[in-house]
Parts: sequence; structure tokens; C-alpha cells
Amino acid sequence: MIQQELMNDLKLRWGRMQQAMQQMGADGCLLAGGINLYYTTGQMYSGYFYLPAEGSPRFFIKRPNGCEGEGVTYIRKPEQMPELFAAEGLPMPEKLLLEADELSYNDYTRLQAIFQPKETGNATTLMRRLREIKTPYEISQFRLSAERHAQTYAEIPACFRPGMTDLELQYEVEKRMRQNGSLGLFRAFGPNMDIFMGSILAGENAETPSPFDFALGGGGMDASCPLGANGTRLKEGTAVMIDMAGNYTAYITDMTRVFAVGKLPELAYRAHQTALAIQHEIEQTARPGTPCAELYNLAMAFTEKAGLSAYFMGTKQQAKFVGHGIGLQINELPVLMPRSKELLEPNMVFALEPKYVIPGIGAVGIENSFLVTEKGLEKLTHFNEEIIQLS
Repeated sequence: MIQQELMNDLKLRWGRMQQAMQQMGADGCLLAGGINLYYTTGQMYSGYFYLPAEGSPRFFIKRPNGCEGEGVTYIRKPEQMPELFAAEGLPMPEKLLLEADELSYNDYTRLQAIFQPKETGNATTLMRRLREIKTPYEISQFRLSAERHAQTYAEIPACFRPGMTDLELQYEVEKRMRQNGSLGLFRAFGPNMDIFMGSILAGENAETPSPFDFALGGGGMDASCPLGANGTRLKEGTAVMIDMAGNYTAYITDMTRVFAVGKLPELAYRAHQTALAIQHEIEQTARPGTPCAELYNLAMAFTEKAGLSAYFMGTKQQAKFVGHGIGLQINELPVLMPRSKELLEPNMVFALEPKYVIPGIGAVGIENSFLVTEKGLEKLTHFNEEIIQLS
């Protein structure tokens, strides 16, 4: 049974959807993707969620068995839906929103043939924009994830043994993540974005570029998943950047911390302090209405002044953003990049991650999750932000 707090929040989400649909002139929205189903129902199931521009939602479920409640109907195939609409006196939508960026071509054309709308709009764009502004329940889930995220990071020094590799360290961290309640899944929007629970980058591997749209790369364990730890030995003078997922609820917090084996070169410490200075300045100045592009430009200005441009967000391949929205997926809106046209709004949640890669040493910098409030930014992820010694 869905608790009342979540049910109230779902009704708030449905109301936001309907308001946006009415502004678009859409008559109905049909969702089938797991993330959007969870967002609109609080559950994962195989089937469809239909919301008319006015009225109550319908839940067309194929599996699992046992789902009950108002508006729930079991179906074997989507072709049954028009008949069910007619039986309930529910008009077929003339303008229907479908997840154009997420459905397969076959599923998209099949649903179009079933409903035969005069016009089809993109529900993916709508849902990503709506999910950008978090609800009260969602924010409470971020807070829970942040607490457990910090708990796991506090246990990382106990995971380290001299002579181990980055992969061996990651195995130990993953164990503690699961013990502290991690769901294990690390969800991302878009194709070719698979990653397992997070990333650890050490030494030269931090320079390895990745085909994935993440801030930094790493060679990974295999060509089928070219990202993160690759078996690098954690020797004296190595920086170890740990960016493991805060997926302790369905809402993912993002937090990166840097650990060191022995003493690092002065350049690494200077770059790390520059990242902290960028974060501090953004914390002090960002408000609702602040352009996202302005935050990226601020980070670049600090970087250029410090003479660190060659190391910012990579070396062989430099990411052109310094932060991103988070939520049910790790790469939600907004994106803090120079081309962004977006402004910060209350109840956005984003990860800020100014990072530097020092050749032969590893990556340094910081990443925290922030909630945009009416007055400014609230940091959600709290843990020691200096470079932490491993011994």
C-alpha cells in the first residue's frame, strides 16, 4: 500500500502534469517507461499510465499480479485500451503525448496506430521538465540518501589496505554501500550510459577519456563498460577520487571525495583548494533566477585565474559542464554548462562538481548535492571536503 504522504505527493505531480498539458493543448499523456511510471505511481510495473488533461489517471497493468485500486485495469496488450476507454466513457485524445525519446520505434508507432491521434507530442520533454522541480516528498528522499551516503564515505578509510588496487578498494566500498541500504542500481538518462554503482579513479587512469557523458572517464574493467576503476595499483603519491552513487532511496545524491595514498604534489592540493573556492563562491552567490551558464563561467574564471585550465574537468578530454540535475536519474536537468539558457528555480536539486585531473597523480576536486531554496542553496551532502589521507 502506498503511504498517504506519497499519495498526496503523487496527486501534486498529476496536477502539475495536467496544468502543463493544458498549456500545451494536449488531451492526454501515456507513459510506459519505468522511471516515469515510478514518478507518477510510486511503483514499477509493466504497462501504462494514462493521465487525461482533466480527470483521474488510469493504470493499465500487464504485470505483476495483485495491483489494486481506483483506476487499475489489467490488460494483455495495449490494443485493448481503446475499448476500455469507450467502456468508461473516456474520450480518445486528439493530441496525445508519448515518450518519443524513450520508447522503441516499434512501440511508438504501435501506440500511435492504436490511439490514432490527430497530433502526437513528446512526453519525454514534458516529464524531464516537470521532474526538474522536486516535490516535498522527493526532497525528503534526497535527505535520507544524503545521510546514508555520508555514512558510507566515513567508512572508506577502513576499506583501504596498502598495496591494493582501485578495483579491490571499490569492492570493499560497494559492500558497505549495500550494508548501508544502497539499492545498487545507478540509473541514467540516455543510451550508452551504463555504470555499476559509481566510479573510483586513481593515478593515470583518471586521464583516460570515456565515450560516456560523465564528467570524468577511466578505462573501466572491460571494453563493454569503459568507465571507472581499471586495476590501478594504489601506490604512494596517488590521488583516489571516489564518486559512488548515493542511491539509498530512489532519489540519487551525488557526492565525490578525494583520498590520498601518501603525500601528493603541491599542484594537486592547490587544484583541490581551487575547487573548494569555486564551490564556496557558488554557495554564496547562487539564487533562484541565477543563470546556470553563469555558474559554469564562474568556475572557469576561478580556474583560469589559478592557471589550471589545462586540468579542468579532464586533460585528454574535458567535460564542458560543471554540474547537473539529479533525481531518479543521475543526469537530470538542469545542466550547468556555458550554452545553458536555464535559470535556477526553487526546489531544483543539482550536483556541483568542479574537478581537476593531475597527470600521473589522479583527480582532485569536490562534488556535492544542492537544493535550490527561495533564499539560495542548501547543501544536502555533508562530509569532510579536504583531501583525506589513507594509511
